[in-house]
Amino acid sequence: MTPDLGPFPWGAYALDAWQRSVIFLDVLRARGNAFLEHEDDPMRNVLDFGFEVVMDGRDLPRPVNYWVARVTPPAGTLPADPLNRAFIVIDPRAGHGPGIGGFKADSEIGVAMAAGHPCYFVGFRPEPEPGQTIEDVVRAIAAFAEEVGHRHQVADGKPVAIGNCQAGWALLMAAAIRPEAFGPLLIAGAPVSYWAGVPGKAPMRYLGGLLGGSWLTAMTGDLGGGIFDGAWLVSNFESGNPANTYWTKQYEVWADVDSAADRYLGFEKWWGGHVKLNAAEMQFIVDELFVGNRLATGELTFSDGTRVDLRAVTSPIIVFCSEGDDITPPAQALSWITDLYPDLNDLRTHGQTIVYSVHGSIGHLGIFVSGGVARKEHAEFASNMDMIDVLPPGLYEAVLHPDNDAPKDHGAWLATFEARDMSDLAVHGGTSPEDEKRFAAMRRVSETNLALYREFAQPALQKLATPAVTTVSAQLHPARLTYTMFSDRNPWMGWVRWAAEMARSNRTPVAEDNPGRAAERQVSQLVTQTLEAYGRQRDAFSEQFFQKFYASPLVQAATGVAAASAPPRLRPGDSPDHQQFIALATERLRAGMTEGGLREAVLRALLWVRLPLALADERSFGVIRRLRREYGVQSLPLPEFKRIVRQQFFMLMIDEARAIETLPALLPDNAEERAGAFAMLQAVVNSAGAPPEEVRARLLAMEQVFLVEEAPAPVAPEPRRPVVEAVAARVSRPAKMVATARRRVRPTPETGG
Repeated sequence: MTPDLGPFPWGAYALDAWQRSVIFLDVLRARGNAFLEHEDDPMRNVLDFGFEVVMDGRDLPRPVNYWVARVTPPAGTLPADPLNRAFIVIDPRAGHGPGIGGFKADSEIGVAMAAGHPCYFVGFRPEPEPGQTIEDVVRAIAAFAEEVGHRHQVADGKPVAIGNCQAGWALLMAAAIRPEAFGPLLIAGAPVSYWAGVPGKAPMRYLGGLLGGSWLTAMTGDLGGGIFDGAWLVSNFESGNPANTYWTKQYEVWADVDSAADRYLGFEKWWGGHVKLNAAEMQFIVDELFVGNRLATGELTFSDGTRVDLRAVTSPIIVFCSEGDDITPPAQALSWITDLYPDLNDLRTHGQTIVYSVHGSIGHLGIFVSGGVARKEHAEFASNMDMIDVLPPGLYEAVLHPDNDAPKDHGAWLATFEARDMSDLAVHGGTSPEDEKRFAAMRRVSETNLALYREFAQPALQKLATPAVTTVSAQLHPARLTYTMFSDRNPWMGWVRWAAEMARSNRTPVAEDNPGRAAERQVSQLVTQTLEAYGRQRDAFSEQFFQKFYASPLVQAATGVAAASAPPRLRPGDSPDHQQFIALATERLRAGMTEGGLREAVLRALLWVRLPLALADERSFGVIRRLRREYGVQSLPLPEFKRIVRQQFFMLMIDEARAIETLPALLPDNAEERAGAFAMLQAVVNSAGAPPEEVRARLLAMEQVFLVEEAPAPVAPEPRRPVVEAVAARVSRPAKMVATARRRVRPTPETGG
């Protein structure tokens, strides 16, 4: 810092402010030039890694502008372990170009490669293919996953897929129609239940109703000549936070222009990388998802009759969201679970494992951009995917605890997955019965307005959208003008380069305690507070208007909501086929309780002993890995391990007493084998520290079973809360193991001994 010119601190500040202003204009010039250069790149992205395209969506039967590439590990990174499952990162096509999931070395891609996983990235070109639909995109994602799985057939598990923001719901759709192609799914900041929310927060859910529905989306696509400009989506995002959009983001660069420019330019390269969608794609997104809300309740059906039911997903689903996210609040990220499943037992009957984590403060982009989040949350999820994949069906919350005693190569956090019930999701918001009616009325108003637009206005507007008109209107879009007007394309910017060079070479910054700097910060704070107050008042008015308008008796009567005898939004119900399947699966599980060998016995005993804990942690799973190695990876691959875990878990759920009574029938005669198995069981139970009294009592009972020859059957456990036998769903009857055929079955009442 230079002195404040003695008695003339305001003069020093004036010089400093002028220099910063000129340099800031030069930063905007560089930003505009980068925007123009980026627009001409058909493979534009902001990945911080090299990559090689391995499959092009244009070669599919229904061509799309998507592609999948294998990411090249940076220098110094250890090569991927061929037994590690692959990771696929899918970026949102929500107005911006691809690459945000690999924007930094500390990113989703970065942490996956650091953990030794081969990594793939799904990106897209800026222009959609003619006739491309969302259905085509969803099927392309499934095809990409199959290709990656084919390339890594020897890996211990199917590929992990990460869907960021709007790519999250596309990934869930792909996994619903092609479940066999995917391993665990991580959905980061993805809206799935679009009507859900908390009063006074995240008002974007009201936007469709305030605009009268999706007719405006249709008109925008028509004026674009059948193309929806992603710049409109960017503008919509920016309008949510007027203080940041119109002041704070720019002021922070101007105030610290000597060091903030590079970070600002790096982010703006992605933020300004506008891409386009076919009008039909955007209409599907608005009509079926944001206004229609048909994904969360199994109402969504593709044009060929394929029903998109998220209950068909067989892979574990990890939902990552944040209380600080106004784009996708936790209610929109989580409420689809309670929309689809009325209770925990129903979730289990569908064989579903769902893990969720709610960050306390990070914003929407920070969920998949922030280096701090990547080093913590994403790193823990990446390193624990195998553990998540074998969790018994149910609902879990991922909780990260500081682990100061961990080895340096392990990380500073310890992940536990704690069992939760549906009621635990209610604290994050949902959809009240009153809101159900309001949004149902909004959906019908939208359908009516869209029909009126298509009948009376669409033909005329489509004729106006000539190629010349669409090109000029796209270039004059405010989201583009903010870039191009400061680029070298504008002749009035010609003096900025040499002026900025002069300012940098004669830079005289002032001290932070300069009175001019202090006044500057006060003015900035006042502007920020004013814009924030405007945003709050606008949002409050929008919410009140939406609630009062769509709750009015006239609107609800006109839309048929008030007179409807059925609920405004139907939940998916149980089908007779599903009930029959449950009954058959339950019968098979009961019949198979005496089938198996030492593997089944150890896993059944482990699950039973740990049931009172209602959680799983990575320290215990580390010992379980050793258990798998005892039998050899090839003889017990992860999918088989997962099947046995689920089978034994369901046996305990449908009839805990009989599952324990029949356990001795699975043990071998060799006392040494039984002792070794119990030692492993004991190591897993004690790996997280001293267990509680109930767990110790159960472990003692298992000691009698494993170590005492001809031991009596353990005392049946105390009655627990009844569990519906339907939890046997999706468990197939296993074939007898070779070891089972050779063992001597101990006499039990069930075997007629």
